[in-house]
Amino acid sequence: MSLTTEPTVVIVPGLRDHVPEHWQTVLADKIADARTLPPLEKDRLSCDAQVAALDELVSDISGPVVIVAHSAGVMTTVHWAQRHRRPVRGALLATPPDFETTMPEGYTSLETLRDNGWTPVPRTALPFRSIVAASTNDPLADAGRVAGLARAWGSRLVDLGPVGHLNPASGYGAWPRAEEFIRELGRTPADMSA
Repeated sequence: MSLTTEPTVVIVPGLRDHVPEHWQTVLADKIADARTLPPLEKDRLSCDAQVAALDELVSDISGPVVIVAHSAGVMTTVHWAQRHRRPVRGALLATPPDFETTMPEGYTSLETLRDNGWTPVPRTALPFRSIVAASTNDPLADAGRVAGLARAWGSRLVDLGPVGHLNPASGYGAWPRAEEFIRELGRTPADMSA
């Protein structure tokens, strides 16, 4: 890829606080010029506020982007894609949660998710290439339901095996496969046919 077509990596974390050991944090430190959606100080649980913050971040970038979303960041990304059209080359959607079934204790309730605009979860094809990286034992989503979301979004589904929620609590800090997926999603159609 030439420098003029190199996409900017935009990292979209979930709704939890910043975790230094998280693979997204490690990735942001490793990739020059990566941009991370900062945690919202106000209206953190609001889907509209998260979507607006993502749109503001992406609109400040000249040229194409590759989005790297995890957990609720995946939901932010799919809601954002319903409302905005920006030059996105692709998106890595890692371990999306199922916001339409009861979450484990300690997580946001279905009522709070609904009241903050997260449901219904969009089920239309995304306007850019995407990869859903799914866990077979994610405590926040059944693998079958995640596969259904991937189909609805037109995403390529990648079975990661039993990786929990792909976070430090599941034993994941650095996640080298993310870089592989970013390279794949960052290629242009011309790159892929060469």
